[in-house]
Amino acid sequence: MITADPWTAKAPLASHRKTSLAAGVLYLLTFVSIPTLFLYDRVKTDPAYITGPGPDTLVVVGGLLEVVVALACIGTGVVLYPVVKRQNEGVALGFVGARILEAGAIFAGVVAVMSIVTLRQAGAGEDALITGQALLAQHAWTTLLGQGLIPAFNALLLGSLMYRSRLLPRILPVFGFIGAPLLITGAAGMFFGLWGPVSPLAGFGALFLVIWEFGMGIWLLARGFNPDAAARLTVTNTGTRGGTVR
Repeated sequence: MITADPWTAKAPLASHRKTSLAAGVLYLLTFVSIPTLFLYDRVKTDPAYITGPGPDTLVVVGGLLEVVVALACIGTGVVLYPVVKRQNEGVALGFVGARILEAGAIFAGVVAVMSIVTLRQAGAGEDALITGQALLAQHAWTTLLGQGLIPAFNALLLGSLMYRSRLLPRILPVFGFIGAPLLITGAAGMFFGLWGPVSPLAGFGALFLVIWEFGMGIWLLARGFNPDAAARLTVTNTGTRGGTVR
C-alpha cells in the first residue's frame, strides 16, 4: 500500500484551484479573436485593398486580438502541464509542444496580414498586388493549420489526459474526440483540393471543438478540477516519489 505524507499531498491540492482558474481564463481568452471574421473582411474580400485608401484600424485590432490568442495558447499549455503530466508526462509534453506550434502558426498569419497593411501604408501601388495575394494565401494556410488542424491534435492529446484522469466531466473531452477527426479530415480534403477552406465537415468539427474548449474554460473557471481525481493523481505521484510503500 502506498501512503504519502499528508503535508506533501496538501501542497499540490491547494494550488489546483489557482491552476484551474488560470487555465479557465486563458482558454476563454483563446476565443477573443472571433471578431477577426469581420475585422479582416476588407483585406480578404477586396483584391485591391493593398492599393486603396482608408484606415487600417480594424485590421490592426484583429492582429492584436490574434496575438492575444497565440499567447493564451502557450499559457494554457504551461499552466496545465504540471497537473496533467501526473497522468502521462509524455502526452502532456506533446500537448505543450502542440500549443506552442499552434501559437507560432497564428503569429505567422498575423505577420502576413500586417505585411499587407505595411505595403498599403507605404503606397506600394499596383506593383504590390501579386505580393498582397501571396501574403493573403499565406494567411489562409496558416489559419488552416494553426486554428484548424493543430487544435484537432490538441483536443486528442489533452482530451485523452482529461478523460483518463477524470479531472473534468468525461462528456467534455468526448466533444473533442468527435470534432478532432472531422477537422483533420476537412483539412486533408482541402490539401488535396476536394473542397475549399469552408466545408460542412470542417464546420461540424470546429463546432464540436468549440464546445470542448469553451466548455472546458467555463468549467475550470466555475468548478475547477474534480477534487477526488486531483487528489488521486497527487497521492499517486507523491507516493511513488516520496511516500512510503507498504
